[in-house]
Amino acid sequence: MATALYDLTIPPFTRGLRALSGLLDKAVAHAEAQGVDPETYLALRVIDDMNPLIKQVQTACDSPKLCIARLSDVAAPIHDDSETTIAELQVRIADTLAYLASVPREAIDGQEAKPVTLTFPGGEMKFLGQPYVTGFAIPNFYFHLTTAYLLLRGAGVPIGKRDYMGAPT
Repeated sequence: MATALYDLTIPPFTRGLRALSGLLDKAVAHAEAQGVDPETYLALRVIDDMNPLIKQVQTACDSPKLCIARLSDVAAPIHDDSETTIAELQVRIADTLAYLASVPREAIDGQEAKPVTLTFPGGEMKFLGQPYVTGFAIPNFYFHLTTAYLLLRGAGVPIGKRDYMGAPT
């Protein structure tokens, strides 16, 4: 029986992105209640050499869409990382969710042995479909989602585990 890669990817990516959208909504509400410009959150960093919140959200969108595109050969939307506001990030999240919803199950399931090569400035990483999903794409997605959550939580936004987990899909 083929691994249901669709079930390993689309539902958790969808749930996580919806939760991320909710975290940003709560950040905006908290900032406004405190009389603070919500856009100041976008520059938050854990430490100087880590990417800020804005890049964490962008990458949390890129990871699922690129994973699904690599598995399915269904072209993903292209984002140029030009967002400068939380509202623009919300559009990116919605765009990514729409893409994930548009990819048919048949294009993902059965791709567990599909070769996937990631190219980086310092080299490349080669995977097969299932190890790529379980050993790289999903952990990478949750790293950026978790980092975004922690940046907002550390800034005093009243969010908790239920917000991070989001509603089941």
